[in-house]
Amino acid sequence: MSEQPAFSFDEMSPSFLPGGRSVARGERPAPAGGPSRGAEVHRHAHRDRLRRRFTEGGADAVPEYELLEMILYRAIPRGDTKPLAKRLLKRFGDLNHVLAAPPPRLKEVEGVGERVIFELKLTEAVGHRMARAKVLKKPLLGSWDALLDYCQTAMAHRDLEQFRVLYLDRKNVLIADEAQADGTVDHVPVYPREVVKRALELNASALILVHNHPSGDPAPSRADIDMTYAIRDAAEVLGLVLHDHLVIGKARHVSFRSEGYL
Repeated sequence: MSEQPAFSFDEMSPSFLPGGRSVARGERPAPAGGPSRGAEVHRHAHRDRLRRRFTEGGADAVPEYELLEMILYRAIPRGDTKPLAKRLLKRFGDLNHVLAAPPPRLKEVEGVGERVIFELKLTEAVGHRMARAKVLKKPLLGSWDALLDYCQTAMAHRDLEQFRVLYLDRKNVLIADEAQADGTVDHVPVYPREVVKRALELNASALILVHNHPSGDPAPSRADIDMTYAIRDAAEVLGLVLHDHLVIGKARHVSFRSEGYL
């Protein structure tokens, strides 16, 4: 999986007040009662309603912006998260793209700080791990739908191209899933020698190549095809099998094996 960014929380470190209330450093606590008291009661009631609706009805019972609202609760414990959730969705389009957005782009949205980025990237990482667990150490050729779900989850919404290699043992069980390279919006450097060298280090017997097209269109380019053949030829010399090359788009994928390229 991709390395998670480091975060600093200095400007958001809380100071604690009597009664369990917390306030960000530099913020003056609101006096008891008054207009802010009514807003706080409303906020708690709103959050309780969302939690209850989600608990009773699951994810289908709440729209996407409310799911994002709840994800942001820990990052913004004393504020209204709905406006920020709607700004994020307006900027990136849907929840998948919000979670996959790189931190520099997230920071461009008003109201996004280090704590918000942390919660979003943490949620993304959990989703990737859950999808990956369905394919790790299992025969991939018999778990193809789970593999495709994992690839879509991990790669479909990335802004930049990434090239991954899935290394399999003699029983086609996944023994390693490694990102070989990250690229630009329309190109990623791939070195066939390094791909097969790593297969030998892992004592792998077969490979599945995976890369994404940030444009959303998974149709393979001429460069994709040439690179695939170069890896296939290098692998065959060493007795390794290239099962497939998957190109992941926004809503669909292309399999080199199914399309007749392999």
